[in-house]
Amino acid sequence: MLLFKKRFLDDIRTGRKTQTIRVWKVRHMRAGQLSYIPGVGYIRVDSVDEVALNDLTDEDAIPDGFLSVQELRAEIERLYSCDQLCAHRVFRIRFHVLPSDEQRKIREQRRARREGTRRQDQ
Repeated sequence: MLLFKKRFLDDIRTGRKTQTIRVWKVRHMRAGQLSYIPGVGYIRVDSVDEVALNDLTDEDAIPDGFLSVQELRAEIERLYSCDQLCAHRVFRIRFHVLPSDEQRKIREQRRARREGTRRQDQ
């Protein structure tokens, strides 16, 4: 699951935000993986690349929902402590929201699995 600030949800839903920068000790996601964003739905991860914070450019900022790399870096520095930024790795995650028919199919498959598990437990 990927969590986002509410202010980004509309941009994610409409496809204007297709990337996020995360600071992690280890990689948590991989290309091809399905994930869920509360308030948006299911996404497919297109790529996960380790990047240096200083190597980010305006081209990285725009799909992340920022007008400039300075705004992107300021947000990252606001969200993560200096210790985290020094001790952890920075990852660029590119993703796309799945179409509504695929969203529905995944929800139905998960519901069926839960119901099957409940029947087995009885």
